[in-house]
Amino acid sequence: MTQTTAPFDLHTDEYEAWFENYPDVFQSEVEAIRSQMQELPENLQGIEVGLGTGRFALELGIKEGIEPSENMRNLALERGIEVMDAWAENLPYKDLHFDFVLFVTICYLEDVPRAMKEAYRVLKSGGSVIVAFIDKNGIVGKQYEAKRSRSTFYRQAHFYGVEEVLAILKNAGFKLPVITQTIFGDLDQIKEVQIARPGYGEGSFVVIRAKKE
Repeated sequence: MTQTTAPFDLHTDEYEAWFENYPDVFQSEVEAIRSQMQELPENLQGIEVGLGTGRFALELGIKEGIEPSENMRNLALERGIEVMDAWAENLPYKDLHFDFVLFVTICYLEDVPRAMKEAYRVLKSGGSVIVAFIDKNGIVGKQYEAKRSRSTFYRQAHFYGVEEVLAILKNAGFKLPVITQTIFGDLDQIKEVQIARPGYGEGSFVVIRAKKE
């Protein structure tokens, strides 16, 4: 257990409870990612980086990935996900190996630019990175930032804006970004699954898909 993984190892039940408390928020996020993945060719091999307890991977049909938190990793294994103990900044895969790489909530990563360069390395030519995250300029991002010092999980988080993520992706070598957004309004007010819209600036949860050419 490290300082970074400690909140997730010690408070796994609290982490899991969020998904039960906000099922329509979770499904809105899943559908926003799914809609981006549906633009990819079929039968591709991909991973989720930092897959937590495997909630997103399970919903999206992703079979493998990495997760440094032991307790999170064990739950993902119970859900049938093949998960390795590793960090986003040092992926344990060979070059040119995957068709896509998914990141969800990059705010927990220690070095996002390095993680994106690692994603670029393990992707095949023509492969795609999909980055889903809380926009720091959205309603939810501002709420999380305001209470970060009191939060179990967000105390060590670093939230990003869309332009920051686009710049990081470009610097890593990715091109042709496609941007969609969801989570319109306060989390407690969302009582149905929302449909993702193109662009950004309205929704708190943004999904960017970019290509390695």
